[in-house]
Amino acid sequence: MAINVTEPASEWLLKKGGVATVRLSPRHGCCGGSADIAVAEAHMPDDPERFTRLEFDGMTLYIDPTLVDQRLTLDVEGFLGLKHLFVEGASPTRSKE
Repeated sequence: MAINVTEPASEWLLKKGGVATVRLSPRHGCCGGSADIAVAEAHMPDDPERFTRLEFDGMTLYIDPTLVDQRLTLDVEGFLGLKHLFVEGASPTRSKE
């Protein structure tokens, strides 16, 4: 697995506790259909045993197993105190619902 955490994301994440979850989130279209989009959140998942756990540079990352083989970049965006994590490198996939 290749995941890159940018320096700004690493610094921000360590200030927030050093734990992040990268998971798939379903998005539904207005005319039917849906896709799963990769999202990153600065907290531990509700069910951590369902995720692949990675520890490095003082951080703990929980990655959805379906994203393990993709080259991901975890970054932070926003300004002032309104920053949030995002993930790049994962293509949207058709939802299995």
